[in-house]
Amino acid sequence: MKIITYAACFGLALGASTVAAQDTGNVIFFHPDGTGLNHWTAARMHIAGPDGQLNWDRLPGIGVYTGHMADQVTGTSHGGATVHAYGVKVQADSFGMNGTEEITAASGQRMSIGQEALQAGKAVALVQTGHIAEPGTAVFVASSESRRNTQDIAEQVITSGAQVIMAGGERFLLPEGTQGRHGAGERQDGVNLIERAEELGYTVVYTRDELMALDVDNTDMVLGVFAHNHTFNDQEWIRNTIDGLPTYLETAPTIAEMTDIALQIVSRDEDGFFAVIEEEGTDNIPNNMNAAGTLEALARADQATGVILDFIGQNQDTMLVMAADSDASGLQVVATDGPGMVDATTRGGGILHGQQGPFGDAFMTAPDANGVKHPFGIAWAGSNDMAGGILVRTAGLNSDLVEPLMDSTDVYRIMHRTLFNVPMQ
Repeated sequence: MKIITYAACFGLALGASTVAAQDTGNVIFFHPDGTGLNHWTAARMHIAGPDGQLNWDRLPGIGVYTGHMADQVTGTSHGGATVHAYGVKVQADSFGMNGTEEITAASGQRMSIGQEALQAGKAVALVQTGHIAEPGTAVFVASSESRRNTQDIAEQVITSGAQVIMAGGERFLLPEGTQGRHGAGERQDGVNLIERAEELGYTVVYTRDELMALDVDNTDMVLGVFAHNHTFNDQEWIRNTIDGLPTYLETAPTIAEMTDIALQIVSRDEDGFFAVIEEEGTDNIPNNMNAAGTLEALARADQATGVILDFIGQNQDTMLVMAADSDASGLQVVATDGPGMVDATTRGGGILHGQQGPFGDAFMTAPDANGVKHPFGIAWAGSNDMAGGILVRTAGLNSDLVEPLMDSTDVYRIMHRTLFNVPMQ
């Protein structure tokens, strides 16, 4: 069996450590955006209790993630996604490019890992709870000088060749003034990308009910358009309450439901598949300091993790790589004196929120091992993305490729290694 060094093939600065050559297979990259270790700690307490276990806790591979950019110490959603898609450090303000310059991936190819998978004949799925131009998925098939070029990015996604595309963002798919299922289009070029998708062979669905009614065994290409913008309302809890809005749209499928259908479709491809899945609410919602919404988003992300683990249990030729690129708003769990109103002026040393925001009711954990529920609040360090304590988690095929310290570029390298088994310099 050929022996390779991590330093040579994975770019990990770990000296002379070696590992046996691994098998090739499918890759699922799950990106619950903005989730640091403290987010998962809060989710565990709330969902399973202080002594409980999330699906996220069941992932065997674990490494500390370092996500600095080429020009700053903290990651960005579009710059971080570009690093994951190309395996090279770029400027923070990058979308499939290095700033405004074309980049060459760590593989030596002038294309992303998603585009390389498509070129190799593999099925590709892009599954997103945000709008269709969100970088966590879109940057794997699209490039732009600015992430604000959402209409151009949306067109690149639709024409990318990905077999499964699920997201919100109908506004970027229809011409201005054209009424869609969720609202009016905003495209300035007059192009109807939903009609274009149908011409390309996509079956288009707009709601959870339509997705769940899909004849999956006889459907090869799916475009899910589940919202005018995002499938969630990323506002403060009180703003959503005043506006009469739920955190997540009731008509849209969950990330777990989208993931389940997407994997059923792409796993039929004889050449294998690459799936990029993003729960965007775990980033946008905490960035709006909506504590209750954040816990809901994390619960949804964990449900999707369970779906993926079940899939891997039946398909052992598949690798899961799971990582965020930033720590949204520096979330911390703070103990409170009781289940009543949290005191936002004196506790936590940060911006303390309860269920309804400042001075809201304390959250309660699920029971601990002794059956006791504990009150807590959520404190925020701010309202932006931070470095935080981010982890890379893996499961399934080649999950042992994770190392104790993982640079953001190594996410690309272990995915590329599993998809193609091509050594890199």
